[in-house]
Amino acid sequence: MRFAIFGDIHANLEALEVILADARNLGATNFICLGDVVGYNANPHECLEIVQSLRCPVVKGNHDEYAASDSSLEHFNPLAELAIRWTRDQLEPRERTWLANLPLISEIDQTTIVHATLDEPASWTYVLNQLDAASSFANQTTDLCFFGHTHAPRVYVQEDSVTGMPLDELVLEHGKRYFINVGSVGQPRDGDWRAAYVIFDSQTRLVKLRRLAYGLRKTQEKIVASGLPPRLAERLAFGK
Repeated sequence: MRFAIFGDIHANLEALEVILADARNLGATNFICLGDVVGYNANPHECLEIVQSLRCPVVKGNHDEYAASDSSLEHFNPLAELAIRWTRDQLEPRERTWLANLPLISEIDQTTIVHATLDEPASWTYVLNQLDAASSFANQTTDLCFFGHTHAPRVYVQEDSVTGMPLDELVLEHGKRYFINVGSVGQPRDGDWRAAYVIFDSQTRLVKLRRLAYGLRKTQEKIVASGLPPRLAERLAFGK
């Protein structure tokens, strides 16, 4: 089977539509969402509707969690806090309920998916290096796990020790375990503004990162028109 694995959409409709069209053109038959469907950008309803229509496995992200609840936002940076409050005002009760009921971790065909980490998925900590990845590997029961949250594509490999490298294209080897960040659809933070997601072919065991241009200007204009902070529009162009 060929999977399209994506996450950190953050209500960026233009980016989501582009990566899904690309995935279908490449013959993807299954879809997996790694969370943070909402937050930062101006189309939470539309992105939620599309993800729900896929009827695919979805795990909860931190923006999903906080947009669906009335929890304190004191630990969020000011931009993220404003975006969460705006999103809360936009969401309908049924949308908040759907987000609130998403699982933190799921397993599909011997592959694990999580938004942040496997050791403390509800703490929303970041995997930024091999030491961070080792904590998740200690709780990983499958050979392969896909995750998001950092908005930067990267692969960690465990054999005798844990190594890390940028993600581009790799064939999974038997006897090794993998913890793979698929990047962000709606707000990349690795210096490349284009939407990112992964195609995984379970037969050939090939994992390939895809980067795609989308209607950036349109997304930016909608952010400003919605009343969200203009800085959220500006940062998209820089992949930060």
